[in-house]
Amino acid sequence: MAVKIRLQRHGKKGKPVFHIVVADSRAKRDGKNIEKLGIYVPTTNPATVELNVDRAVSWLEKGAQPSDTAKSILSYKGALLKKHLNGGVKKGAFSAEEAEKKFQAWLEDKEKAIQAKKDKLASSKQQAKKDKLEAERKVNESRIAAQQKAEEAEAKDAEEVVETIIAEDEAATDAQAETNEEPKA
Repeated sequence: MAVKIRLQRHGKKGKPVFHIVVADSRAKRDGKNIEKLGIYVPTTNPATVELNVDRAVSWLEKGAQPSDTAKSILSYKGALLKKHLNGGVKKGAFSAEEAEKKFQAWLEDKEKAIQAKKDKLASSKQQAKKDKLEAERKVNESRIAAQQKAEEAEAKDAEEVVETIIAEDEAATDAQAETNEEPKA
């Protein structure tokens, strides 16, 4: 029986959640599995991966073949490295304690890299929000300035209209006064 480590799709349409499983290679993709090793959620940034590394290494040592995607996930979480280090211990290249120290150092470096990515994403998101607010503030300022300019122009036009009306009234009053004076003369 050929055993594979592969992904089993779950979740809604457009929102996949994959279970990392050990299954018979002849079984359907979402069919019966031997053991569930973890989950993989590709929709988050960075992708969420929960994996039982010790069980994955155990299955790899027994001869289970990972699919391409499962292999990259196992590599991401360090299962392939741990299998490699266990091979070195079996050959006598170094002790189990040294292998565990190397694995823990690798895990710390990996966690730092993941945290740096999360921090970078958060800071870029904050910067984008800040830039958007700044652009909105500039648009609002220009809109207020244009509105004030329009109000000043409107007030100026209103003053001119009032002055024109007053001038016309005075001219009409003068004209009427002249016409009233002519018949008396």
